[in-house]
Amino acid sequence: MKRKRVAVTISIPPEIAQEYERLARQKAKNRSQLFRDMFQLYKEQALEEEFAKLQRYGSRLAKKRGIFTEKDVEKLVFEGR
Repeated sequence: MKRKRVAVTISIPPEIAQEYERLARQKAKNRSQLFRDMFQLYKEQALEEEFAKLQRYGSRLAKKRGIFTEKDVEKLVFEGR
């Protein structure tokens, strides 16, 4: 049977460790659950940043091609049909 959890060891400065413990108690979570929650939020933020980066890239390309509105997009889409 496969393990459902893997133990991970990290090293952090004592003052951060104290804050981490305090935050876990404040949120009424154990350290593992707090870490999982924090990691999930980090992943979501990273995905949002990547999405925003792609939006900026797409916007720059669209502007170079004279596409400024949704109507411009529709015109381009239906042009080739």
